[in-house]
Amino acid sequence: MRMSALVGKVQAVLCVLLVCVLQRCCAQTPGVCYGTQNSVSMMENQYNQMKERYTGCEIVMGNLEITMMEHTRDFSFLQSIREVTGYILFAVNDLSRLPLDQLRVIRGNTLYDNQFALAVMVNYQKDGQYGLQELGLTHLTEILEGGVKIIRNKYLSYAPQVNWLDIVKDGTAHIVINDNGPEKPCDQACGDVSCWGPGNDKCQILTKTVCAPQCNRRCFGRRPSECCHIECAGGCTGPLDTDCFVCRNFNDSGSCVPLCPQTLIYNKHTFKLERNPNAKYQYESMCVAQCPANFVVEGSSCVSKCSSDKMEVEKNGVKSCEPCGGLCPKACHGTGSPTKQTVDALNIDSFINCTKILGSLHFLVTGIKGDEYNHVPALDPEKLKIFNTVREITDFLCIQSWPENMSDLSVFSNLQTIQGRSLYKGYSLMVMRLPSLTSLGLRSLRKINDGDVYITANKKLCYPDTINWTRIISSPRPQRRQKLIEIKENRPRNQCVNDGQVCDPLCSSDGCWGPGPNQCVSCKKYSRRGTCVPDCTFLTGERREFAARSGECMPCHPECKVQEGKQTCTGKGADECVACASLQDGPHCVSSCPEGVMGGEGVIFKYPNKQGSCEPCHINCTNGCYGPGIGDCGEFSRYISGQETTAIVLGVIALLFVSVSIFMLTILYRRGIAIRRKRAIRRYMESGESFEPLEPGEKGAKVHARTLKPTELRKIKLLGNGVFGSVHKGIWIPEGDTVKLPVAIKTIHDRTGRQTFYELTGHMMVMGSLDHINVVRILGICPGASLQLVTQLSSQGSLLEHVKNCKNNLSPQRLLNWCVQIAKGMYYLEENRMVHRNLAARNVLLKSNYTVQISDYGIADLLHPDDKKYFYNEVKTPIKWMALESILFRRYTHQSDVWSYGVTIWEMMSYGVEPYTTMRPQEVPDLLEKGERLSQPQICTIDVYMVMVKCWMIDENVRPTFKELANEFTRMARDPPRYLVVKEDCSQQDLPPDEAAHWSADLDDLDDLDIKLKDQGAEEVTDGMTPASHYLSPSRSHSHLSRIDTHRVMDTTSYQFHGCSMFGKAFSVKSK
Repeated sequence: MRMSALVGKVQAVLCVLLVCVLQRCCAQTPGVCYGTQNSVSMMENQYNQMKERYTGCEIVMGNLEITMMEHTRDFSFLQSIREVTGYILFAVNDLSRLPLDQLRVIRGNTLYDNQFALAVMVNYQKDGQYGLQELGLTHLTEILEGGVKIIRNKYLSYAPQVNWLDIVKDGTAHIVINDNGPEKPCDQACGDVSCWGPGNDKCQILTKTVCAPQCNRRCFGRRPSECCHIECAGGCTGPLDTDCFVCRNFNDSGSCVPLCPQTLIYNKHTFKLERNPNAKYQYESMCVAQCPANFVVEGSSCVSKCSSDKMEVEKNGVKSCEPCGGLCPKACHGTGSPTKQTVDALNIDSFINCTKILGSLHFLVTGIKGDEYNHVPALDPEKLKIFNTVREITDFLCIQSWPENMSDLSVFSNLQTIQGRSLYKGYSLMVMRLPSLTSLGLRSLRKINDGDVYITANKKLCYPDTINWTRIISSPRPQRRQKLIEIKENRPRNQCVNDGQVCDPLCSSDGCWGPGPNQCVSCKKYSRRGTCVPDCTFLTGERREFAARSGECMPCHPECKVQEGKQTCTGKGADECVACASLQDGPHCVSSCPEGVMGGEGVIFKYPNKQGSCEPCHINCTNGCYGPGIGDCGEFSRYISGQETTAIVLGVIALLFVSVSIFMLTILYRRGIAIRRKRAIRRYMESGESFEPLEPGEKGAKVHARTLKPTELRKIKLLGNGVFGSVHKGIWIPEGDTVKLPVAIKTIHDRTGRQTFYELTGHMMVMGSLDHINVVRILGICPGASLQLVTQLSSQGSLLEHVKNCKNNLSPQRLLNWCVQIAKGMYYLEENRMVHRNLAARNVLLKSNYTVQISDYGIADLLHPDDKKYFYNEVKTPIKWMALESILFRRYTHQSDVWSYGVTIWEMMSYGVEPYTTMRPQEVPDLLEKGERLSQPQICTIDVYMVMVKCWMIDENVRPTFKELANEFTRMARDPPRYLVVKEDCSQQDLPPDEAAHWSADLDDLDDLDIKLKDQGAEEVTDGMTPASHYLSPSRSHSHLSRIDTHRVMDTTSYQFHGCSMFGKAFSVKSK
């Protein structure tokens, strides 16, 4: 009794332990299940199948379809589902609620009706009171592909309230919601947020539309620092790739990554791509160390079947797809059965692409010439070429009839093996009574594993008696080997010799299958692709070779250097070259050094030294290099060369100054005055101070703006009035100094009475830290009841006025250089998370004839929300420059700035013509939605115009980035006449050497600032945010917008306001 009790306790403990282990395993591995593709249909026992399929499931691979279910069914087993890779279809049900509370993401890899990732339709009883009342998708935050269709749900009241634009990734996706129940209000706890149903726990979770402009995709808060990682989908709990709810691409052990660890990595010791021991495979949205048992490995992915040009191979217990090396293996059944006695016209197509014949092949007279009794027509001789793909016959080959116009059996030129598993009267190869046959032509036949050879009664046949058949036949009965060959009653050998039907001199003593060097059984010396040759091209010729052990002439690697009179290589590999044609990476000859190749310890970058060998870059170089030092990383070396060129040019200029000393004394005197003022500007810009103490581990960012007192500014002359206030020409006299600095002062007025300008904001700090050659520099801010922004005056005016007035003096080089500079300036703003919102040619200023600067960035973000509402509702908006998503949804991103960049470039290439000149602004949105775009400027080639068109793509994710635009126009600027056709009438040199060096180095210096103290007449001042003739009031619908005929304020002063966002007292922005 005691023993039995003890055994019972042990069994109980073991059961508990087993349950714990199973629970732990299940907790660590997410449940994956497969969806369905039944659409709206009813299957027998459908509910039980669904319950068995989806219980404990977290990721549905495919579609989730719930159709024709009664309200009495319990679907609580669906609450564990977090992700669906296909679509969700919920149709013709009586359930009151869609029980998918934990669902985060619908990927939409397959779509319902090729459009919708979520389809909820006709969920109510026709003659009853039951039906769908609420969508239980309380945690659904993203649909990666496809739209939403919710129709004809009689009792569903909360579908229209959901903010679907926050959920769908594609803003142009179809969202169809109609014929549902009456709308009901959300719970008060939801506030302005939409809801999925009644109750304070049904409020919608917003992760997109509430994000700061700096966030590229999703966020977990409204602040710029609360952006989700770029690889997150559906939201997150923090900024790391491990904080994502669901991964956008792949989940690698809890981290969201764009790609799974690759199967091949670069070994810096052996200089080869080697197998990665930590490789993982892509299985739907997960990275797995091993593919499921019913999947095979192809490349770095788990697939259900191999591609058409690959075959399934199992090595070391792993099933993978490997290239077939030609035609993929295909086994076909041969002839000899009662229904398939011979190859004939009716069955020959069944042998197409066959590489292996299971059985034997018979060629009888009833197949070649036809069988009238069985209604079989004669065989077309051209059809016999189907057998060119056959490499192996498992039984025997019997040819007793052959077309009279064919003199050989070359249709079997690729036949390599006859197995002889079953024989015909002891024979595995029979060729008999073929009057037209002169040679066999079986040039690839290398092995007959069993059976005799019978070749007889072929009156014109030569060559078979020259063949060393013992080299081919490997009979399991060696005592009968001499009796295996029966070759008789063919053409006499002496007649064959007299007619020259003998083996080629390059053939060995093993004989041949027919005339020519390509019919030899083996070669006397060398062979090349199955043809005997006297020599390989060891020392001569354009393509050099080496001889393999078999005597085959093999080509050297393409990177081996051809040396006249010398051997080029000793083997086929890149590490077996005698000398390299281009570069050498360790023992390997390469065309270029490794750049960005994945290695065991990270990405590998190398550079070529003077000897042509690849050397590793400095460990801190992350984008390639040109030398071993850290100063040679990326673009830095070109920056150095640009400085050296500038030094040479300045030296030549200095010599010229000496030769004209009298003239230079005057120039130096005037320049001395200007330099003194510039140094004062630099001194005040560089003497920054922090607004708050830094925390341990933090460092300050260099800024150039200062906080000014009203007593330091003096307004001299009104230059113009803008949307937010007025612009004056003025003087800045720094406190405690006597220098007078000419500036432009923009005063921003409080329109609502709720604005406060007495404290600096985080946005002001960011604007104050901007420092780029192609972005207008901020000098100061003067807080108070009205905000006064201070910047330098510009004597050159705007780019818009310049291209209008000087279009006959603009060369292709200058226009393309400006395109590059604007793109670089916008890319700098993007790097600093600054959305411009109003990029146009009027808001691009000329610092000099060859340098432009972007102005009027970020001013809208300085305003109180009520002031923004005034701006967007009562003042004209620049409809013709805005992206479609900005017009329709007021969504401003870096990609909407790309759209405006395209219009700006169009203005420049059109010499200042207004976009859509003949159209009213309110007509533009409809025009854009129809696919119409601005026409191709006359001076632009199609290459330049297509760059503009890419900027105007409806899908903002498809538009190029500013970095890509800068690179593209930089490439064009190297050959300007190829891309712009301009009739040049330039009165001055377009790009002096010093300007060229300045352009190539892309640097800015305060000494280049052109500040003039003398008063000049005021010219037209354009408030960057309010170009009146191009704005619309969005207070009405898009189809009823009206033109507002206000005009810009004109003045005769030649100065123009640089921008709407300038800062004052220097400060530091904490970097975290």
